[in-house]
Order: sequence, then C-alpha cells, then structure tokens
Amino acid sequence: MRLIVKGLEQSTTSLEDKELLEKLRNEETRNFAFNQLVRKYQERIYWHIRKMVIDHDDADDIVQDVFVKVYKAIGKFREDAQLFTWIYRIATNECLTFLNKKKRRFFLPIGDVEAELNNKLDTSSDLDGDQIQMKLQKALLKLPAKQRLVFNMKYYDEMKYEEISEITNTSVGALKASYHHAVKKIEDLLKMELNH
Repeated sequence: MRLIVKGLEQSTTSLEDKELLEKLRNEETRNFAFNQLVRKYQERIYWHIRKMVIDHDDADDIVQDVFVKVYKAIGKFREDAQLFTWIYRIATNECLTFLNKKKRRFFLPIGDVEAELNNKLDTSSDLDGDQIQMKLQKALLKLPAKQRLVFNMKYYDEMKYEEISEITNTSVGALKASYHHAVKKIEDLLKMELNH
C-alpha cells in the first residue's frame, strides 16, 4: 500500500470521527473509511514527522508505517482519546523510534545525527524558508528529540498542553518546563548565531 503525500487534497466530505470509526469497524466499509481517514490526517501527520526527521523520504516511509499501524490497530482503539490524538501518538512514537534506531544503527553520538540532519536541511529543495527559518530549524536540531517534539507541537502545530500531554503521556507541568527550556535554548543559540 503506497500513500501519496504531495498534492493531497483535503476532502470536503470528510466524515466525522465517530462515523468514521463505525465504518472502519465494519468489514464492508473498512477500506473506504480508511481512505477517508488517510485523506483527513495524512498531511498533518507528514509535517509533524518531517519536522523531526527532516528528510522527505524518511518522513514518507514513517507515514506509511504509521498508517499501517493505525489500520492494524483500529479495532483496539478504545476512544478514550480523540482519534487524531491517538494517530498523533503513534506518529510521535514512530519518530522517536526512527531517530533512536538511526543513532544505534550507526553507533552515532547525538552530535553526528544532528550533523546529518543539518546536512539534509541544507540540501532539501522542498523545505523552503528564509534565512531566519533555516536558522531556527538548525537551532531546533540541537535540542534533545523529546524537547524538539514538544516545541514543534506547541509552536508549529499550536497544540494545547493538554493535547500534547495526551499524546506524549507527560504531565502538563513537565511539558511547560520542557517548552520553556527549549525556547530558552533556541533563543541562546540564535543569539550566538547572530553574533557571528
């Protein structure tokens, strides 16, 4: 199953999540409903992942894995969270797993993984942005993965701490502290960059 990311149009007839879940649990309507689910959430999930792994091909592969896991596990979804939150949690875990595997597979210290991601950021043709945005992205790469994740969810995705808490299984207080530390580190890194 190959999912398409670029040029994906947001469906104007997206089903509400409850109705979508009912259709996903019905064998006759499952494939149709799953296609609707992918159309509804794929782009947001892709960019969430892309901000963490930088590379389009890696992000694309992880998106595939996320939706395969969603398809296989949808019957176990207990609805104690919003559907998007549940999918986002899967995507977040897949990102962290990918980054950890990359580190272990090449026995790379975190600085080398950061350097590789920095290189991908420099050579990426479809990550457009001005110099300030590029400097911000490079500063973000210096943060620990979980701190970067919290920053991305709060700053770029404009999520509430309560939503991030559901996704990461972390207390709101710890998330606020993590975000505050991330912002401080980024400010310091950007000041150092501007002084050079």
